[in-house]
Amino acid sequence: MRTVYSSRYRRLLDRLRTARREAALSQTQVARAFGKPQSFVSKCESGERRCAVLELARFAQLYGRTLGYFVGEGEAEGASRVAEKSPGRRRRRRRRPR
Repeated sequence: MRTVYSSRYRRLLDRLRTARREAALSQTQVARAFGKPQSFVSKCESGERRCAVLELARFAQLYGRTLGYFVGEGEAEGASRVAEKSPGRRRRRRRRPR
């Protein structure tokens, strides 16, 4: 069966599970911190449920990690550099009345 997730997203899921284990926390303990059932954490880790960025930030805080750890630190920096170089919206100059 072919997966619907990109390799980057699978890596995020792997890191989410690994970080929890390295923090010596159970899914139940993490779920309590979120005020959610244990299945919430299980579904986030398996990819059955997509994590919102604020939820990912909360996971990072609980596990003592940065957001960069989950999204791939080098990839995140490269993406921000590209965003800085993109031109964005330019302001129009006002024409002086003649």
